[in-house]
Amino acid sequence: MDLSIIIITWNSKHFLQKCLNSIYSKNQKINFELIIIDNNSHDGTDIFIRENYPDAIYIKNTDNKGVAPARNQGLKIVTGKYILILDVDTELITENGFDTMLDYMDSNSDVGLLGAQLIFPDGEVQFSCLRFPSVWVKLFNRIEWLSFIRNSKMLQQYYMTNINHREILEVDYVIGAFQLIRKQSLDLVGSYDDNIFYGPEDIDYCLRLKKSGYRIIYFPKVVLYHFYQRITKKFFTKITYLHIKGLFYFFWKHKYINYPKY
Repeated sequence: MDLSIIIITWNSKHFLQKCLNSIYSKNQKINFELIIIDNNSHDGTDIFIRENYPDAIYIKNTDNKGVAPARNQGLKIVTGKYILILDVDTELITENGFDTMLDYMDSNSDVGLLGAQLIFPDGEVQFSCLRFPSVWVKLFNRIEWLSFIRNSKMLQQYYMTNINHREILEVDYVIGAFQLIRKQSLDLVGSYDDNIFYGPEDIDYCLRLKKSGYRIIYFPKVVLYHFYQRITKKFFTKITYLHIKGLFYFFWKHKYINYPKY
């Protein structure tokens, strides 16, 4: 198997329809398996998958297990040489993009994880490759709707706004909406951290790869729409609480404030 694709869904059938249609219509050259982890949806996702994608491996949880634990359910059963962690609210644009990315990974054995270029529906490029955050970045990140915070040097460096987002780059991390992982690197560093329900599990995984000697690559030759919902920017919600809890755990785990050592 060339590629294992893992998608988590939770009451997101409207996104899932677009995502899966783009996967099958844009990729004809590679052999892939599709693994869908359903965090207890009640929107007819199970019927939709059964009727339209009967070959997919479909796991329906009895409760919402969060992001890292649900992804790990898929990671336990993958058979692909490469593994794609893909958010449900994405839609592939590039023709045969998976084939292009796998060719790059085959030619660069020191790359443990690769991310595509994500764009908003209006065509604006999303800052999906970033520097590892400091504690201060994550504090100010909560109020970046203030222009002087958003335009501060600290956040500009974090979002890497001064780089050309149309060039292939080695970066600190790419967001978990699209993470193409080399199976060999997974065997070395393990799966996502189950202690992070929702939040910096993507940062944590990339940092662990870096500490193991692998490179993280931003690869804009493959482009996707990302219908990004910034649900953790809302105050006083359960998911915001869990996100902040995950950040506290992340900084405690890696024992740094300004920038990690690796």
